Amino acid sequence: MEKSERIAGGIWGAIVGDALGVPVEFTSREERQRDPVTGMRGYGTHNQPPGTWSDNSSLLLCTVEALTGEYSPAHLAELFLAWKEQGYMTSHGSVFDIGIATSAAIMRIKQGVAPEEAGGAGERDNGNGSLMRILPVALCYANAPVEEMLGIAHRVSSLTHRHPRSQMACGLYCLMAKALLEGKAPQEAYQYMIEQGQQYYIVAPFDNEHRHFARLFSGNIAEVPEAEIATSGYVVHTLEASIWSLLNSSSYEETVLKAVNLGDDTDTTGCVAGGLAGVYCGMDGIPAEWLGVIEGKEWLEEIMGVFAEI
Repeated sequence: MEKSERIAGGIWGAIVGDALGVPVEFTSREERQRDPVTGMRGYGTHNQPPGTWSDNSSLLLCTVEALTGEYSPAHLAELFLAWKEQGYMTSHGSVFDIGIATSAAIMRIKQGVAPEEAGGAGERDNGNGSLMRILPVALCYANAPVEEMLGIAHRVSSLTHRHPRSQMACGLYCLMAKALLEGKAPQEAYQYMIEQGQQYYIVAPFDNEHRHFARLFSGNIAEVPEAEIATSGYVVHTLEASIWSLLNSSSYEETVLKAVNLGDDTDTTGCVAGGLAGVYCGMDGIPAEWLGVIEGKEWLEEIMGVFAEI
């Protein structure tokens, strides 16, 4: 598979996974078991039409734009501010969902705080708001030295989530995506993530964060019972649930439906899992009927075409 097909698959896979989860965000796992998501539906939680994507994809697309040229945190910050205040990179021209930490960080940027100092750095600032948009870093810097890719991931995370745990989660996700982009199977990519993560995250401030990633580093996350996989907005939960969904599936479709039907933060889990599955399966692995109803598909294709060739 051509690298460009995997890159496009990753970005589209994230957007489609996000859109699948938007109508059922905040619903319980029990509700999803009674009424599982099996395809693109609309309205529900946010009263949005089918194919609507959320803040996850908007901020991911802002990151795509910022990385298409030479990366500048100031440029990315400008794009985030334009999204929040003007509806830039949104499905329908307005923002209908935004995380507390992300909103606070963008407000600090507006008040003049340096972009890479704007993200919260406290223990309670470890939501999944930077993980959901970090995939373009892996796709853009996959051929760079691992240290460089991780360094960029940490910097990009810091605009909204500056705690070492959030940065580390973003780095681990990028390692997994990098391996999938190179053609490794999901289990191989998972092992690569563990090996590289344990090698590069042995220094402060990340050395104190390993215990939070113990289940991932065990090498057995796929064997954890579904009942023990959490899907709150906590960054570690989202990373675990996304990798668990990928490792326990055999297709893009199965991965994202498994992720969304875990309930709770369905759009973000769908987005993060969908990005990984899209990189692995490529564009051809994403159901055409789902792609066909994504809002703004035509102009999104233009954005994707440029980024996939970088």
